[in-house]
Amino acid sequence: MSEPTGTILEKSPASSPPPEAGTKERRRFWSARRVPAGLLALLVLLIAGAFLYDIAAVRADRPAMSWRRDLSRQLAERPLDDIWVLVGAGVAAALGLWLLLLALTPGLRRLLPMRRTHPDVRAGLHRDAAAMVLRDRAMEVAGVQSVRVRVKRRRADVRAVSHFRELDDVRDDLDAVLADAVRGLGLARPPAPSVRVRRPGRKG
Repeated sequence: MSEPTGTILEKSPASSPPPEAGTKERRRFWSARRVPAGLLALLVLLIAGAFLYDIAAVRADRPAMSWRRDLSRQLAERPLDDIWVLVGAGVAAALGLWLLLLALTPGLRRLLPMRRTHPDVRAGLHRDAAAMVLRDRAMEVAGVQSVRVRVKRRRADVRAVSHFRELDDVRDDLDAVLADAVRGLGLARPPAPSVRVRRPGRKG
């Protein structure tokens, strides 16, 4: 049986213990963040290489590069309340906070963890795929003309347009159908459907 579109499978190491119910199976996938890590490594490599080359040149009785002499002079002469010193400190602090945020947050917000049926396999469902399933199920309800679905981590916002039947009846049917559809997604933390139904707007 093939996996549905938008499903990600990840096999855990064979030595990992089975997940505890309601805890590990709900953990989000962590992003590798290769692009930020690669850019940071490249920046550190360029800066360290420039300083190392200049220090080696000075050790070889050659004059230091002009940019390092200017930088040393500026750092020695400029007061701490200088505007450029404050700007540089602010940029460095912002960059450091951004790196800390990347290190402490999992990322991959568009991937929803699914219930683990096997201790060595983790599965995730893309939010767009989950929204497509809920939208298709909602369109099966009589009286529904169009549906917009947006799936979040803990809630699924459903906006439906009904062109016949009572709105309360349509909403009740949507609540029942979507509750069953959400359970069928197999998510570790099923989002709670939030349904709104309205009449189509007047044309012109």
